Amino acid sequence: MHLGLNHSEADRPVLEEGVVLFDNFDDQPESVPSLCIAVIGATGELARSKVFPALFALYYSGFLPQNVAIFGYSRKTLADEDLRSMIEANLTCRVDHHENCEEKLNEFLKRTYYVDAGHDNKDGMAKLNSKMAQIEGTCAANRIFYLAVPQEALLDVALPLSDSAQTKHGWNRIIIEKPFGFTSLSSQRVVFSEETSAETQGRYFGNYGIIRDIVHSHILQTIALFAMEPPVSLDGEDIRDEKVKVLRSMRKVDIEDVVLGQIKDTSGDVDRYTKSMTPTYFAAAMYIDNARWDGVPFLIKTGMGLMENRAEIRIQFHHVPGNIYRERFGHDIDLDTNELVLRDLPEEAILLKVNNKVPGLGLQLDASELNLLYRDRYDVEVPDSYEHLLLDVVDGDSHLFMRSDELAAAWSVLAPILHEIDQKSVAPELYEAGDKGPINAYYVAAKHGVRWDDGC
Repeated sequence: MHLGLNHSEADRPVLEEGVVLFDNFDDQPESVPSLCIAVIGATGELARSKVFPALFALYYSGFLPQNVAIFGYSRKTLADEDLRSMIEANLTCRVDHHENCEEKLNEFLKRTYYVDAGHDNKDGMAKLNSKMAQIEGTCAANRIFYLAVPQEALLDVALPLSDSAQTKHGWNRIIIEKPFGFTSLSSQRVVFSEETSAETQGRYFGNYGIIRDIVHSHILQTIALFAMEPPVSLDGEDIRDEKVKVLRSMRKVDIEDVVLGQIKDTSGDVDRYTKSMTPTYFAAAMYIDNARWDGVPFLIKTGMGLMENRAEIRIQFHHVPGNIYRERFGHDIDLDTNELVLRDLPEEAILLKVNNKVPGLGLQLDASELNLLYRDRYDVEVPDSYEHLLLDVVDGDSHLFMRSDELAAAWSVLAPILHEIDQKSVAPELYEAGDKGPINAYYVAAKHGVRWDDGC
């Protein structure tokens, strides 16, 4: 998610629940603008493990301008060299781009600087602005701010950033992390950054849970991208228009079609475990009430600590009515549904599972899988998602980012579910780490004629 900030006093940011990219250009000199990228919360896990490595990968591959400068901003007392050592410990070159790796790494580290925010972000942002200005000189300058901070710190960071750290001679863009709020109303003000696994488990046993985190900001967006009608162009606004139509067409979810789960607490904090009912697992059957998808169930499932870490879309096809080959199958044909699988994790792939004839003189059918594994087909390393995110922000490409009406439409799908769960005090089913999750998810799937894959 990214937000362009306008530097005028009249447009001090009320951080809306969704974001449109705004650029503010003020009579720029006719020169190549410099780019300053500030990582706010530079010493946190997200910045160290994801943001800085993604920035280096883009720099190494030539997707950042040569005059880029990277700034780390946090409240810890560090020097530039301390920040560089911390960043270097998490950087590697791509396996398909080892040439001049050390040289590129040194160049990148020389372009990184640290700003001690102190205990007052107003003074801290002024220091950040001053340090950026020193690097930029008199040239036109663009700035990106990545807010890798917890939601409770967002306004404390964003308001002084708006007042004191924006460039007046280029565009300003800000990236914020999901989830976007606790409810529809609070999504107008808050976000949440990624944390370590221990911190994540703590958050889920608190108030946010997997519905507000993953379902709202990931799964519904994936459904919208998959189910949308072809846009009139590849322009970001045209794509987002179609996504909104899908979300607005989603039927109210029946609580009977929802399965909640909670991973058994491994921290030893029995009191926290017994008091919390916040789900770490969510499965549901959803429907889109439009002409294309009328009557087609969308079964979703996501959870912490499951047997496999997989992200994929599985399209199951109906059996042919009156299948004359039914008796030729070596086993139950109802267990072998033709499927198209679009996989993102653990390895990018497109898989087609089909029922086909076994080679030979007889007439026996079997289920086979046709694989397109990207790592086998293409001799390149697939970029990390954070690289895509940052490059889109640099290029001003907003089509994969959530707009305010998208956020509102997603909340309109989930808010009734969350309200009913709270009103009825629906207790999540407990499951062990490394398990398949709650067994009730399989019953809900069967109810709608869908078979969960046994491996996930």
